[in-house]
Amino acid sequence: MNNPEVLIIDDESQIRRLLEITMESNDYAVVSAPSAKEGLRIAASHPPDLVILDLGLPDENGHRVLEKLREWYTRPIIILSVQSNEEDIVRALDNGANDYLIKPFRTGELLARIRSVLRNPTSSNGHAVIDCNELQIDLAGRTVKKNDELVKLTSTEYSLLALLAQHEGKVLTHQYLLREVWGPGFINQSQYLRVFIAQLRKKIEIDPNRPAHILTESGVGYRFVARE
Repeated sequence: MNNPEVLIIDDESQIRRLLEITMESNDYAVVSAPSAKEGLRIAASHPPDLVILDLGLPDENGHRVLEKLREWYTRPIIILSVQSNEEDIVRALDNGANDYLIKPFRTGELLARIRSVLRNPTSSNGHAVIDCNELQIDLAGRTVKKNDELVKLTSTEYSLLALLAQHEGKVLTHQYLLREVWGPGFINQSQYLRVFIAQLRKKIEIDPNRPAHILTESGVGYRFVARE
């Protein structure tokens, strides 16, 4: 089996070199580009398994590069940027980024995020059972078990959990979750989301106060993690 290939689009040579060393020492194949134009050319000619994209590129805004990639590229994209304001993070996630890390970053955390987004919990025949150690989510049967016991969920609780689980490893923004589960008219009703997330954690987490599966991304949204 070939090693997953990662495309790094970043204009900082030191960052590219650090990422190349980190990726290669962890069995990833790496190709890098110092500009938006070169990164888009490489991605189009030989689509990688994952793109790591900086927003502060010299020749084009990284948000625009993300939009261009998402016109055709369906594999994971992780944003790696010094831009730490909530607006940039939410915009990138809503435009299709799978994750967002702020520079300076810890290489261990980046590797964990990469492993998470490269996982594909859905089987090719669509009958997916997402195995989360003590928790199993059967997307075809619409059932959830915790320690082999059926968990009773309301329709809305199940819809929210299934949406999070189907995007395992990806940060889903408050607005996205509200729109998909409750509808466009509810995108500003964040209290709905807080209540239902709390209810889900009580039902599926071993310790709801220290959740292992439904993680909070402060000010942005939530991330589902199948296994630690």
